[in-house]
Amino acid sequence: MTPVYVSEGRGPIILAQPHSGMDVPENILANLNETGRRLLDTDWHIPRLYDGLLPEASIVRANFSRYVIDPNRDPAGGSLYPGQNTTSLVPETTFDGVPIWKTPLTDEDIADRLARFHVPYHDALRAEINRVKAAHGFAILYDCHSIRSTIPHLFDGRLPDLNIGTNDGASCHVGIQNAARDVCARQDIFNFVVNGRFKGGWTTRHYGQPQAGVHAIQMEIAQCAYLSQEVPPFTYDVKRAETLRRLLGEILGAIGAEGKNIKSGGNP
Repeated sequence: MTPVYVSEGRGPIILAQPHSGMDVPENILANLNETGRRLLDTDWHIPRLYDGLLPEASIVRANFSRYVIDPNRDPAGGSLYPGQNTTSLVPETTFDGVPIWKTPLTDEDIADRLARFHVPYHDALRAEINRVKAAHGFAILYDCHSIRSTIPHLFDGRLPDLNIGTNDGASCHVGIQNAARDVCARQDIFNFVVNGRFKGGWTTRHYGQPQAGVHAIQMEIAQCAYLSQEVPPFTYDVKRAETLRRLLGEILGAIGAEGKNIKSGGNP
């Protein structure tokens, strides 16, 4: 199994897709229980949702399931949201708190998965960031995510449709955050929030260094915005998704234009 898919684009935006993969090696699959084998917390259909929206964008996609290891978690094991329920570097449960493994994982299991999956993903992502920045003088890492809209174990109530995360403004220039926000504010089909429950995962926080010309922004989408149902088989709703795709295309265009404006000194 090739752990990472990379498509080198000509533009300044990199679409990172860490949670859409569904590959699970046989030796790992054997230890997943019936619940774990359903891969319920996959970011369903994210490659399809973003396909062709920005032809010049680069893509870095994890082919492996987040149940193998989560590439959007701190490799040292630190929590993204201390004091709140979340999943770990190698998840022990689903987002609903239901166990997914037959037998507990050992430290050796986790170290092996770090080396085989987490490290190659971030090596590829880092290489693409460096390549894009060398070509354009800046890079925008746009981290593509989706999640069920209602998960009481993780958050109260229903999640907004679009959740923009910039680590409270630290991971990108404010102009890029505002460009995404303003596109969302000009429409009334999908509701949105900036730095709400999801402020950006480890990827956004780790790579976002706006002072060095690397801007990172996370988009967490409630799956009801583009799926027919948020339970198996998680069917893609073409009509609903096309409406969302148009908006996402506008967002990507706006943040790309703003990145060029910032680089040229037009928005200090």
